Amino acid sequence: MSELKREKLTVIQEKAVLVGVILPGSTADPRDPLGELASLAKTAGAKVVGTVLQNRKLVDASTYIGSGKVGEIATICSREKANVVVFDNDLSPAQIGAIERIINKQLETEYGQGVKVLDRSELILDIFATRAQTHEAKLQVELAQLEYTYPRLTKMWGHLERIAAGAGAGIGARGPGEMQLEIDRRIVRSRISDLKREIVKIQERRSREVAARNRSHYTICIVGYTNAGKSTLFNTITAAGTYADDKLFATLDTKTRAWKLERGVTVMLSDTVGFVRDLPHKLVASFKATLEEAIHADLLLHVLDVGHPHADQQYKSVHEVLDEIGVKGKTEILLLNKIDTDEGREHFPVWRALHPNAIPISAKTGEGMAAMHDAVYRYVRGQQVEVEVETDLTNGKLLAFLESQCRIEDRQFIDGKARLKMIVGRNFLKDLQGNPDLDIVSVVASDTHQTIA
Repeated sequence: MSELKREKLTVIQEKAVLVGVILPGSTADPRDPLGELASLAKTAGAKVVGTVLQNRKLVDASTYIGSGKVGEIATICSREKANVVVFDNDLSPAQIGAIERIINKQLETEYGQGVKVLDRSELILDIFATRAQTHEAKLQVELAQLEYTYPRLTKMWGHLERIAAGAGAGIGARGPGEMQLEIDRRIVRSRISDLKREIVKIQERRSREVAARNRSHYTICIVGYTNAGKSTLFNTITAAGTYADDKLFATLDTKTRAWKLERGVTVMLSDTVGFVRDLPHKLVASFKATLEEAIHADLLLHVLDVGHPHADQQYKSVHEVLDEIGVKGKTEILLLNKIDTDEGREHFPVWRALHPNAIPISAKTGEGMAAMHDAVYRYVRGQQVEVEVETDLTNGKLLAFLESQCRIEDRQFIDGKARLKMIVGRNFLKDLQGNPDLDIVSVVASDTHQTIA
């Protein structure tokens, strides 16, 4: 049989057989272990034509699932004319190659017309590649793909064993020769280094931007499981026109807009990429810049699809990812979304009993928006202070800065001095206190009018 040649990773418009191996400590939902994988495959454009599920205490070293189950998968592929097998587990390069060889040998077909095997990480990377829109997101996806592919080159791409150079090569390419595999490895290593340098620059710039914004504005970040309704909520609040769809990972690029709350309070609101369970570590690492908003936010709005049958697993998965990126214990407001659906109304009482302070909303219809606004406003005001400052009128640059960055409540100009009463965040207050050209007259907690400094 001809060697297998993996020339494409995409699963668009292909018939897929889904495979799941349930091991001790599995994070898959026991009620529907392959439900999320089916959604991921659908998002990638594949049509699910069969499923295989197995409970094991230990994985099979050579094929992960055992040769008997691989034969069963091959039979389903033959019957359903499937051309891709997707595992809900992460496989080693050797396991992927072994499974492909067994299936295609049983089908007696070459790889080009046969079956390829993808694991969970590979499928998610493929989806991210189709969703990335900005230059930053595309770089992050490419880096994650290359770091995933590099250690798998020798097992996944059979054509890389050809010999390059040699007697028949042109001028400048003669010599003892080099395996095509090594040439490709050098190219991949070089590209990974270039991408890392460029992404580091982007991350440094974004960190500076986020830090500067946090000093002058109160920042709120929307987080949640993919397809929970985050972008729909973001659009409802800000009318930003962010792309929203009933698919996993509809949003990969962070959007930030001003959100005007009641009584003149304005905050910066950010929408982020959705989370899934067992998100590939390489993807989390390369998307650190995108997740920077959640890391530095003052408050998180956790959007939960309360009507989803696996809502409890999704709730846990979001906090696992937040912990992984260093956002542990940050203050959050839980928003129980999609209460306009029959499922949402049915499950809402249970979640309200578990989380009494959670707020029921419908990002689609606008139901519950007033209660959410009030809750956010009360929290934000509790983190702001009313400060009265005084400076010389000759400090025009400083006065212009204060006018642009603070909410001015009152202005008085007496004897060459400017006295401003304004509302600022507690973090921004620290910057004001360190300015030698500014005298702090008084600081009062804005929600209680209790003097704190």
